[in-house]
Amino acid sequence: MGNLRFPYVERLCRPGRRWVFKLRWHWFLMSYEFLEHTADVKFRAEGSSVEGMFVEAAGALNETIYGEMKVLELVEKNFEVEGKDWESLLYNFLEEFLYLLDAENFVVGKVKGISILENNEPRTSTEDTKNNLSGGVYKLKCVVVGDDADNYKFTNDVKAVTYSDMKVVKENGKWVCEVVLDV
Repeated sequence: MGNLRFPYVERLCRPGRRWVFKLRWHWFLMSYEFLEHTADVKFRAEGSSVEGMFVEAAGALNETIYGEMKVLELVEKNFEVEGKDWESLLYNFLEEFLYLLDAENFVVGKVKGISILENNEPRTSTEDTKNNLSGGVYKLKCVVVGDDADNYKFTNDVKAVTYSDMKVVKENGKWVCEVVLDV
């Protein structure tokens, strides 16, 4: 993670049962990386806060959907999701991006704002563990900006976010998640 120069593989189309790939080199400052996975797309995202990690995970999902394309920030949308633990909250958060794309024909260009509440109160502890030991519910409120999806051509068809190999942990002072996307 950090300032990296790496090969970026863009999946262009799927004629028949074969994918056509295009390899490019890019410089990026990012807090997510793509990991090897046999059939799907897997990424690891990190942030100094849990909210920052969620934003980076959204960036990895967006890169999987539309590659390096710039999405205009013409429309603002708000949404809320809930989860009983960090994994279910992250799952519901990322699934909302797919819902906006599939149901409302809206492609997210950027997360403009994000806040997470625990039991309808602002989180007070920065030492949250993987499991929600308080037995409460996490609620995430998010503001995103983007555009009509008809104005763009997408590189990948992300079918769903999965719980397969999903993890959300705090390690070495950073929040880290791993997510597998079904493509």
